[in-house]
Amino acid sequence: MAAKSLEDVLQAAGNPVQMLRNSQIGAYVYPVVGAEFSNWRSEQYAWQHSAVLFDQTHHMVNLYARGRDAVRLMSELTINSFSNFPVNRAKQMVPCTHGGHVIGDGILFHLGEEEVVFVGRNPTANWIQFNAETGGYDVETTYDNRSPSIPDGKLVTREEYRFQIQGPNAWAVIEKLHGGPLEQLKFFHMSTMNIGGRPVRTLRHGMAGAPGLEIWGPYAEKDAIRDAILKAGAEFDLIPVGSRAYPSNTLESGWIPSPLPAIYTGEKMKPYREWLGADSYEAGGSLGGSFVSDNVEDYYVTPYDLGYGPFVKFDHDFVGREALEAMAGTPHRKKVTLAWNAEDIGRIWASQADTNALPYKFFDLPLANYASSNYDRVEAEGHLVGFSMFTGYSYNERSALSLATVDPDIELGNEVLVTWGEPDGGTKKKTVEPHRQTRVRAIVSPVPYSKTAREEYAQGWRTQGA
Repeated sequence: MAAKSLEDVLQAAGNPVQMLRNSQIGAYVYPVVGAEFSNWRSEQYAWQHSAVLFDQTHHMVNLYARGRDAVRLMSELTINSFSNFPVNRAKQMVPCTHGGHVIGDGILFHLGEEEVVFVGRNPTANWIQFNAETGGYDVETTYDNRSPSIPDGKLVTREEYRFQIQGPNAWAVIEKLHGGPLEQLKFFHMSTMNIGGRPVRTLRHGMAGAPGLEIWGPYAEKDAIRDAILKAGAEFDLIPVGSRAYPSNTLESGWIPSPLPAIYTGEKMKPYREWLGADSYEAGGSLGGSFVSDNVEDYYVTPYDLGYGPFVKFDHDFVGREALEAMAGTPHRKKVTLAWNAEDIGRIWASQADTNALPYKFFDLPLANYASSNYDRVEAEGHLVGFSMFTGYSYNERSALSLATVDPDIELGNEVLVTWGEPDGGTKKKTVEPHRQTRVRAIVSPVPYSKTAREEYAQGWRTQGA
């Protein structure tokens, strides 16, 4: 009998770790948007030195919730306080399981008195949808899924386009588009502006460090808005960023996008696993890296591990509250950047041209991840002290970097060892070629790593808890 749910898939697989480590899903693709509009190095350089246009239209889920209980639904699913969340405000949403482990995260926009939209990856959107359908809430939802990874020439549409204008010249571009001065709102406050005679909604953001805006509107207006932005931005050296460079910006700004959703165990989570389809993200996602454990719970992380401790507020009831209250007074791992040793990275790249030995795991540029969720061993003095979870290269910093969570006694400036590559020649994932492991020296560094982002994010969503 064919599996109908994630729970069926897990029962058939036996061990979720083996299932995930050998997933056949293939590469995680940022869909539809062109890979490079100039080259990824120039596109990375522009977000620190001039201005860029990020096209975020296609790679995230938009889950709209409308109705009397729309805000209550979200409040009861996330660690964040809703004591100050009026219309035209946004916040990072971090839902947890009953055991206090992270399912995912994303951004929640308060669009109207009884209307919100969550923008992010599938694990959080799926959890919201499940609770909206089964929790007795007076709410209607619209699940606008991310665009297909490989459209194969088929027409792709979304409910809305979503762009960001970022970089040190971003505000000059924005005011030229608007036709005059525009108030720089506080971080994650929303408003409107004019582009080409059209009103568009805005969110004060700063993904590249300097003040910028996220803007969105009806998908039918996407091309006209994009053309207007590129035309206005030309004199300020604004360039579009392709899907190859785009995800690497988080290496400089400090967000760990895809921890393993902690939903594969636990009796309280079983109804959710039975609700999730056998073709869901959670059933097909992949797990990669040098850290290997037969216990899937060893891959679970808490909000504290990811630097979200300051977001945890016990002023409301939410799933996971009791577990997080018990954790609150205990030591936690912390989020850091690891700056990889240049000689060791050179050795990895040089191995690709060595005809006498099996090469090390390929380190792709600018993003080296090869699984949906990545967990590489981080060691100090021979002991496991954490996980390296998001890895790539910054042309701006001229450095290979990774975002990691490490034990609290690991200090900035310490040298640690990251094991790069999977054991025993690699797993059966489509993204893994035969290779050998190696250890890479890395210096524990601040998060965000970019000085601009570190100083100008202030108390933004990526610096809290850093």
